[in-house]
Amino acid sequence: MDGNHLAFAIGDLGRLYRRRFDERTRSLGITGPQMRALAQIMRFPGINQGALAERLDVEPITTCRMVDRLEQADMVERRRDPQDRRAWQLFLTEAAKPLAAELQQIGQRVLNESLAGISAEDQETVLSVLCRIRDNLSGDSQPATDEAAKEAAVHV
Repeated sequence: MDGNHLAFAIGDLGRLYRRRFDERTRSLGITGPQMRALAQIMRFPGINQGALAERLDVEPITTCRMVDRLEQADMVERRRDPQDRRAWQLFLTEAAKPLAAELQQIGQRVLNESLAGISAEDQETVLSVLCRIRDNLSGDSQPATDEAAKEAAVHV
């Protein structure tokens, strides 16, 4: 199979972004998965543990343990969900906010480096196409017709 297959390229990009980000943040004393959890909680304040597990693509028990450690480190606060007393909402603590801001800056630098030499127009096009692929796979849009799917496969 061709090494430039779209699905493999997307997977490689995710892996390489994580690797580069982890290299840049290693000295901060937090693991890669914990950083990804903090980033998701920062992006979605009040997210519950189940939704966080889904976003991180890990089992709920793994997320629970990770949140336990982040809570012990005074990075995350659990609050009862007012809509569902069985669920917990997750929020960054004040102590975590400087670290979260630093992680955001590092992430932006890695992204900027990865986009070097790529025009703003090409970046917009790639983002639009990737968002459409994501929507197709997540079921957030109408399924492509067989004809459209065949046409897309020819160009991949």
